[in-house]
Amino acid sequence: MSHDFVLEPAERWLAHDPDPETQSELRQLIAAARAGEEGVRAELAERFAGPLEFGTAGIRGVLGAGESRMNRAVILRTTAGLARYLLATLGDKARSAGVVVGYDARRRSREFAEDTACALAAAGIPSHLSPVPCPTPIAAFAVGHLGAAAGVMVTASHNPPEYNGYKVYWDNAAQIIPPHDTGIATAIDAAPPADQVPRMPLDEARQKGLVRDFPEELEERYLRAILGASARGDGDRGLRIVYTPLHGVGDRLVREALGRAGFTRVTSVPEQAEPDGAFPTVAFPNPEEKGAMDLAFALARREGADLVLANDPDVDRLAVAVRRPDGELVQLTGNQVGVLLGHYLLTEEGAGAASERRLVLASCVSTPLLGVIAASLGVHYEETLTGFKWIANRAMDIERSTGARFVFGFEEALGYTIGSTVRDKDGISAAVALAELAAARKAEGRTLLDELEAIHRKHGLYVSGQRSYTLRGVDGVEKIAAIMAALRKSPPAEIGGVPVAAWRDFEARTRTSSDGQAEPLVLPPSNVLVYELDGGSRIIARPSGTEPKIKFYFDVREEVAASEPLADAEARAAARLDALARAFSALAGVG
Repeated sequence: MSHDFVLEPAERWLAHDPDPETQSELRQLIAAARAGEEGVRAELAERFAGPLEFGTAGIRGVLGAGESRMNRAVILRTTAGLARYLLATLGDKARSAGVVVGYDARRRSREFAEDTACALAAAGIPSHLSPVPCPTPIAAFAVGHLGAAAGVMVTASHNPPEYNGYKVYWDNAAQIIPPHDTGIATAIDAAPPADQVPRMPLDEARQKGLVRDFPEELEERYLRAILGASARGDGDRGLRIVYTPLHGVGDRLVREALGRAGFTRVTSVPEQAEPDGAFPTVAFPNPEEKGAMDLAFALARREGADLVLANDPDVDRLAVAVRRPDGELVQLTGNQVGVLLGHYLLTEEGAGAASERRLVLASCVSTPLLGVIAASLGVHYEETLTGFKWIANRAMDIERSTGARFVFGFEEALGYTIGSTVRDKDGISAAVALAELAAARKAEGRTLLDELEAIHRKHGLYVSGQRSYTLRGVDGVEKIAAIMAALRKSPPAEIGGVPVAAWRDFEARTRTSSDGQAEPLVLPPSNVLVYELDGGSRIIARPSGTEPKIKFYFDVREEVAASEPLADAEARAAARLDALARAFSALAGVG
């Protein structure tokens, strides 16, 4: 008996696909493959290379038919697993408190959200369903505000237009971490075929109270919370701001928040203001990508804007650009924005704040400068693994164990959170706080660039860079593993002529100083190595979690002399960074 290992899984999937749209898509592919059309069998093999992996960020993938794509069948099986795990873990709380379900404006987001709510309803779990596309920070806020058992946000954040995803929060309003991610993944594996997952019709679920819209006051409560956390209310609020949501769902709420904070001269990029899942003016709706901010920059030049703010499509990230003395606009890095916000919040919180036990966090690949600032102010600082799930959950652990108040957390990939209103990245509150800082400095005749320079002159100039090396195929995977193993086995005593003061192995969860003294790390195990160099510089090595790459991160610290231009110190730091990058890449065998 012959078997077709490409067509058989496709036909099995087709037999249980409840969606006419992806049924038609898959039938056409199968027919084309049977007819011998070139490349179709390879495409089918890719679509059935295995299920999308459910991890600490949920699932994310390209839209389309097949187990390796995002579609209604995958959503239903994922929700069936989530429901089973919730009932087994939280029991009555799941049945009474329910699950928040939000969604953005990407293709099929609303359908995926409604399927999620209907599958939960059939399992006896009520949903709080957003009535319209909403920002991710609103869904995260809703989990805590409503006391929900969990939350689901249908979004692919800043991925290209062909993607969508399914992000899960636990009852603490933070993204899931172990053991919940593995528990949910196991339950998904045991879920029945998609057409056998029970779904209650949406109208019936509403009539039975198993699907409810977000409360009308939810956004109002959120806005009051973020505006109530304002560090100061003065400054020149008449500064000109150009804003773009990059075709996402941010325009209405961001403009409302800025307006309530007194910023009335805000102009949205008209071509990008309305939600549009096709993202017609950007190939990649990530404000870090080249070209994504071109329309915003052009409008800012015409308007003479002081500040450019941009969110990604689900509004959890924030990008910032400012005007230089020569009138040209320059986009700040995520590290620069994180340092500006962290310094502002720690130094301008008002009387009495400095006497509190305060806490700030950053991901381990973000600039160490926030930690230097925190230490100078007597503020508790820690680094976490990459991903805001770790920042939010670690913040709550420290709050519980020490009584410290969480002030700020950030990661260099444009993610920031202020206080505990939202236990995830929040591009709305970050936009308001950044505008407040810009207004305060403008009233003093200064800019955000002046503020950065003052920070660097006081605490040291930190310049960050990254090198990524793509190593494809099975050989590439083995090479990446061998590089990390060799670095662990023989940690270097110096890199590029700079002594290594200590090195951290997140997999072994130890920090070892140059004199051989070891101490434990509190971070969860992860395949990350950190080299702390004499003078405050640092190198990090880690494999990518999503691509066949090994990544090296470099942070160079340079002193700025009192009388020298900052640009001179920046040039020295850039040269040192390049030398370190070349030396470490050669040491790792990829340079």
